[in-house]
Amino acid sequence: MIKFRRKLFMTGGYNTISLGTGRREFHPKKPRPEIDHYIKEAGAATLKQIGGAANVDECVIGNFMAARFNKQGNLAGFFPMIDDGLKWKPAVRVEGACASGGLALVTAIKTVLAETAESVLTIGVEVQNSVKAIYGADILALAGWFNERKNGHAYFFPGKFADRAGAYFEKYGRDNTRKGFARWYRNAIENARLCPTAQEYHNTVQDLEALAMTEPNPKVFVDHLNVFDCSKVSDGASAIAIVSEQGLEKIGIPKNEVVEIVGLGQAEYDIGSPPADLTRLETTETAVKKALASAEISIDQLGMVECHDCFTIAGILATEAIGFAEKGKGPDFVLAGHTARSGKIPFNTTGGLIGWGHPTGATGVHQAVTIWEQLTGKAGDAQIEIKKDRPYGLSINMGGDDKTVVAIVYRNTQGN
Repeated sequence: MIKFRRKLFMTGGYNTISLGTGRREFHPKKPRPEIDHYIKEAGAATLKQIGGAANVDECVIGNFMAARFNKQGNLAGFFPMIDDGLKWKPAVRVEGACASGGLALVTAIKTVLAETAESVLTIGVEVQNSVKAIYGADILALAGWFNERKNGHAYFFPGKFADRAGAYFEKYGRDNTRKGFARWYRNAIENARLCPTAQEYHNTVQDLEALAMTEPNPKVFVDHLNVFDCSKVSDGASAIAIVSEQGLEKIGIPKNEVVEIVGLGQAEYDIGSPPADLTRLETTETAVKKALASAEISIDQLGMVECHDCFTIAGILATEAIGFAEKGKGPDFVLAGHTARSGKIPFNTTGGLIGWGHPTGATGVHQAVTIWEQLTGKAGDAQIEIKKDRPYGLSINMGGDDKTVVAIVYRNTQGN
C-alpha cells in the first residue's frame, strides 16, 4: 500500500477536442491537426493557468504508439516546442498501452513525492486517425501479447472484449446484459452531449438505447459486440499539473481551484497469460483495492468514478470490480440508474471513452482532468452535484486486456 509522505495537488487541467468520426469538423479525406498541434494546445493551456513555464520543474508525457501512428518518437523533446521556458527542463515519455496517460500521472506523482520536483507538467496524447481502421487495429494489438495476433480477430481488441461479453452472457444471461450495455451507451452519449470537447457532442440520435440494441453481426465485426459497444478512434490531448504544497504556494492558486490526490493503486498482469476468468477484471479489482487502501476510504465515500469503458462490457465489469455490484449484477446496477449522472454513483460524467473519446495515450490524463473539473465546479453543463459526505473521485485507466491498471483517488479540497 502506498502512503504519501507529502500532500499532492492537481490543477490547471485542459482537454483538447477529441477529434474523430462524430465530430462535425472531422473529415477523413481532409488534412487534420498533427500530434505537435495537440501537445502544444494542451500544454500551453495548462501553463497559462499555472503562471507559465517558470513554475514547472519537470515534464512527463504519456503516449502509446506515436512511432507507428505518426512516425514520431522522442516525444519528451516536444516540451520546449510548447514554450521556450521549458527548454532544459527534465522531461520523460512513458508508455503502457491505453494506460499510458495514467502512468504519466503516476510518474509525476512519484517525482513530486521523491522531492526532485515541486511541479510537474503532465500531458497525455494520441493521434490515431492517421491510418485506416483495420490497420489501426493491427497497431492497437500491440497493447496485448502480439504472439496471439495471428490467431486473433482482425479487430483484435474488440474481439478480446467480445469474448468477455460472450462469457458473461453464458454465465449470467444475455438479454438483460445486452440491455445493460445499451443503457451504458445511452448514459455515455447523454453525458457527452453536455461536454463541448467530447467526440459525441454533436450526436442527435433520439432513441439511443434502441440503436445500441442493434444485433452484433459477426460477419462484418465481432461475435458479441456491435460498433456502439465500442469506443471510437480518437485524436486528442489532455494536460494537468501535479504539484506539492510548496509548488502550489509558488503558483499562487487557491485551494478551491485544486484537487488533492490522496490514493494510488497500480497493478500489472502477465501479458502472455489469458485472464483467469473472462467475466472479471481482476487487475482492475487489485488496483482499485490498493488505491482505496492508500486513500483510507471506502467506496461509499466516492462521489464519482471515471472508468475505462473502452467497451460497454468493460464498463459493466468495472462496476463489479470496484465493488458497487455483485458479480453478475453489473447490468442490473446500471439499468437501475445508479451510474447515471444523477444516480447513486455517477460514472464518466463527460461521456467516458465511448462518449468523450479514447485517444489512447491521453485517456488517463483526461479522466484526471474531468475529476478536477467536477470537484472544483468547473465542468460547465456537465457539472454534477458533489455531496459533502462524498468528496472523493476515482479514476481507473486500463492498458490492454486488463493487463496494466492505474487507479487514483482524488479529494475535493473546497472548504478545507
